[in-house]
Amino acid sequence: MTENNSIDSRPMSVKDWVLTLIILGLPLVNLVMLLVWAFGSTGNINRKNYCLASLLVFAVVMGVAVVLTVLVTIIGVIAGSI
Repeated sequence: MTENNSIDSRPMSVKDWVLTLIILGLPLVNLVMLLVWAFGSTGNINRKNYCLASLLVFAVVMGVAVVLTVLVTIIGVIAGSI
C-alpha cells in the first residue's frame, strides 16, 4: 500500500482472502466490516469491490424479500376475509 492513504491495487493473496472470508463469517462483525471495507478510503481495491458487490446483492435480496412478504400478507388478508 502506498503511504498517502490511497487504495492498494495489488492482488490480494490467498491468506488475505481466507482472513477476509473468516471475518465475513462472523455474525454482526460481517456487516460492520463489509461497510468499513466497502466505503473506507484505504484498503485493497479487490476487497472494496467484493464488499460493494456483496452489499448490493444483500440489498436486492432484502428488497425482494420485503416485496414478497408484503404480497403474501396482502393475499393472506384477502383470503382470510372471504
